[in-house]
Amino acid sequence: MAGYQAPKGTHDVLPRESARWSELIARFATLASRAGYGLVVSPMFEDAAVFRRGAGESSDVVSKEMYELEDKGGRKLALRPEGTASIVRAFVEHRPPVPWKVWYATPAFRYERAQAGRYRQHHQLGVEAIGVEDPDADVEVIALLVEHLRGLGLGRLELRVNSMGDANCLPAYRERLAAFLAAHEPALCDEHRPFAGRPGWRANPLRFLDCKRPECRALKPLAPRISESLCEPCAKHHARVIEGLDALGVGWVADDTLVRGFDYYTRTTFEVSALSLDAAQDVVGGGGRYNGLSETLGGPPAPGVGFGSGIERVLLACDAEQLLPAPDRLVDVFVVDLVGGDAARDLAHQLRQAGISCDRSFDDRSMKAQLRQADRSGALVALIVGGEERSSGTVALRPLRRAGGPRQSAVPRDGVLARTAELLVELSGGLAGEQTGEPAGDLPDTLGTGS
Repeated sequence: MAGYQAPKGTHDVLPRESARWSELIARFATLASRAGYGLVVSPMFEDAAVFRRGAGESSDVVSKEMYELEDKGGRKLALRPEGTASIVRAFVEHRPPVPWKVWYATPAFRYERAQAGRYRQHHQLGVEAIGVEDPDADVEVIALLVEHLRGLGLGRLELRVNSMGDANCLPAYRERLAAFLAAHEPALCDEHRPFAGRPGWRANPLRFLDCKRPECRALKPLAPRISESLCEPCAKHHARVIEGLDALGVGWVADDTLVRGFDYYTRTTFEVSALSLDAAQDVVGGGGRYNGLSETLGGPPAPGVGFGSGIERVLLACDAEQLLPAPDRLVDVFVVDLVGGDAARDLAHQLRQAGISCDRSFDDRSMKAQLRQADRSGALVALIVGGEERSSGTVALRPLRRAGGPRQSAVPRDGVLARTAELLVELSGGLAGEQTGEPAGDLPDTLGTGS
């Protein structure tokens, strides 16, 4: 019988590719901590009501895509489909002092058709700033997302910004939009056109603005604009956000249709697209303000703003611009063991203790097999322990990635750490323009070392 495979819509992240993930997350962590954000690790599943009340029953994520289950105690749970509601639930539960500025790296689960860079289990980085109303917090969060993406080298980015208003002015806009949609029902897409008891757009008129289907996209330029309905406080808030982005040199474009996919958003919404990707799947980060979410989840009034950024989608954008490549090597040094016993084991341990990344072979493999393994690891140096070396108290040191120069040298056992460190500096400095050494896997079985 065939072996098991990863569930549909999921994928394994294997070594070398996972090194890119580690680098991406490490860079994000440095950026977020520099701005005063601390890491939060929350459960991957929550009471289903956290997302139903938070993201909204009418959102596609909750109504169509959320993984729900009942545990053995009869509790209704859901796998996390997005990051913000879980963070706000943690805020409500623990009541930390405000402003509460946190970041997260988490898997998210959505039962949807797999797309480029978006799987049924995908992974997000994000930040949330809770307990602050100041529009400058919106600017900080947006600038942090842009800086994260720019810091990876991504150059073809577009930031779109909107304001959805708040409870004072959004209802009036919703009514205007509903009247427009009622008048144009025949032209709407199948999902938003009411039919046979199906509510269509009436469930939530704002979902029309988020629709990507051609029929609805064609109508959007004719629809009433949110910007024309903003109350004075919302208009001032939005103007301050725009002023701040301009002051920081963060380029942006206005997008009156940008409402995002969750019901908790108020005032600022934003998205960043990577123009190097297909237009239908180019969003690499987005978020906005959610001033009523804490109260919705049973907490005190605590306005907030944040964003989420999909790791897989960002790495696709990096691929499109030939950035953040997978590393060529997993370790710097490979210990070749021709005699068995303690020598290779102890040498590998000492290298690691000295801060040198190192691997070795096991199970008495042949010299050729070990050298091929060293080549696959991308190691710069092989340290060979053979019979002659054991009897003479030396280790054979061989550069693997350098053209010319000595092919091999014997180094006293007590000096091998220092000499290896020196050689690694030499080889690392020359790799950019001269990585033409003979592959280790093509070396002969014998290198002048006895066995």
